[in-house]
Amino acid sequence: MRILGIDPGLNATGYGVVELDGSEVRHVASGTINIPSARPLPTRLNLLFEALREVFDQYHPDEVAVENTFLAKNVAVALKLGQAKGIALLVAEQGKLPVAEYTPTEIKTAVTGYGAAAKEQVQYMVGRLLRLDVEATTHHATDALATAICHLHTALPRHATTSMAATRRIAHA
Repeated sequence: MRILGIDPGLNATGYGVVELDGSEVRHVASGTINIPSARPLPTRLNLLFEALREVFDQYHPDEVAVENTFLAKNVAVALKLGQAKGIALLVAEQGKLPVAEYTPTEIKTAVTGYGAAAKEQVQYMVGRLLRLDVEATTHHATDALATAICHLHTALPRHATTSMAATRRIAHA
């Protein structure tokens, strides 16, 4: 199972692709999509849309996990985060992919065991779990990888049941 994690932002959106290989979580790709803030808002949204489509087309995820940031320093920041998140959800929907949303607390708990972990702790654990030099990545990419890892921890029990049911349906068809 291949998961695309997304840390939405209008200026910088992180993405992280992880794959379950047997019982091991493996890093496939990660990065940050930087959008020039000087561009008009519709242009910025379109650039983000096109960049996320390229990520989907290149890595072919099975599911998408998006960080659901519902707190922001001010209303304008919250609206911009919501617009970036909307683009991520739209691209996933167009690809007919299941989408899950996780709060920062859920993500931190899944990765570090502590819902109020500092960004450095999350970054450290992502590096350990994926055997990755996370200092070479942005915190946006690390947050996206953490979101994907969170989804794997959450989705595994559900997928085991779903896969068995799908196998039974195929066998009886």
